[in-house]
Amino acid sequence: MSPKPPRPTQAEREEMARLLPAPAERDVPGRRHQLLRNHLMREIEHSTRTATAEFPTRRRRRLTFTAIPLAAGATALALATGGVFGQHPTAQPGSAVASGPSERGTHATPAAVLLDRIATVAASKATPTVRDDQYVYIASKVAYSSQNGTDSVMRLDKPHLRQIWLSADGTRPGLLRENGQDTELDAGHEGVVVSEADGHTTVRRPDGTNSQPRVAVPGEGTPSLNSPTYRYLESLPTDPGTLLKKIYDETEGAGPGPDQEAFVTIGDLLREQLAPPKVSAALYKAAAKIPGVTVVNDSVDAAGRRGIAVARVHNGERTEWIFDKHSLEFLGERSVMLKDTSRAKAGQVTATTAVLNRLVTDKPGQTHSGAS
Repeated sequence: MSPKPPRPTQAEREEMARLLPAPAERDVPGRRHQLLRNHLMREIEHSTRTATAEFPTRRRRRLTFTAIPLAAGATALALATGGVFGQHPTAQPGSAVASGPSERGTHATPAAVLLDRIATVAASKATPTVRDDQYVYIASKVAYSSQNGTDSVMRLDKPHLRQIWLSADGTRPGLLRENGQDTELDAGHEGVVVSEADGHTTVRRPDGTNSQPRVAVPGEGTPSLNSPTYRYLESLPTDPGTLLKKIYDETEGAGPGPDQEAFVTIGDLLREQLAPPKVSAALYKAAAKIPGVTVVNDSVDAAGRRGIAVARVHNGERTEWIFDKHSLEFLGERSVMLKDTSRAKAGQVTATTAVLNRLVTDKPGQTHSGAS
């Protein structure tokens, strides 16, 4: 018989309680928050530790900006780096607390409680009015890692501004403005526009391949989880279980495994797009059902804003979705190495992003709200 696991100390229980942000206005009422906290402490007291399995290398999307913000003005970004790692910034690995629930999810883990509160905030937002002829505008600060032919170490570029205008229904040309370069996004192009470390752009097709050369290519612009428009995101189910099943079904066989690929897909859907509040809330609740999701008590985005993070570790690298500790608004995302490799060291930031603005505009290039 396995020995009985040690009971957490009082200091550990207090630390777990501290990691739960204080309730904000229009968020979980104080009494309900206290009940959730008490329940969480009981679960921690009686639960056992489980070992985490090593995942094979996953297919990561390189800063794919295709997703759903928690709300206009509070924002999210992409950071996948396709096996690319950063150099100069380093980060304390931090304490990742408690896995997200499995099937899945009968226990109120820290990640489940936090994501439930984040979903409550997301659902409370007003549904934006978006016409078919309008554009979703997102301004972001981003930095990616790259490697040149003479240096085996991956190095993180300096953060720079990225602006994009996406057609609401996908039928009109959009615009990407980055590194002093304007790139027209042709209506009907296939896949999602992504950034490269050298400042060029490419298109990630729904099958996971990139266009060659690195320009928007014409194709069948059928919206999908990997290539969403605002109208497509409106159509997603708002029941978390149904939505997660759709994600698992449509990503079956992709990436290193179903759980990791589901987490990556939801992360991609929390980035450079806009969706109704109820869809955003459903995505957060769906993420809470994925095994291995944890809470990191301190993280920082590309704009230097500190927050609490929801994270998942794969192959020694942790991807973090960062939220303001008080408002629970989505700030950005980063990836951090947790172990040394030949190209990166433990604590090294591999990619970092921060959304600075998110608006609905009437035309590409416009940086203020469009007429209603």
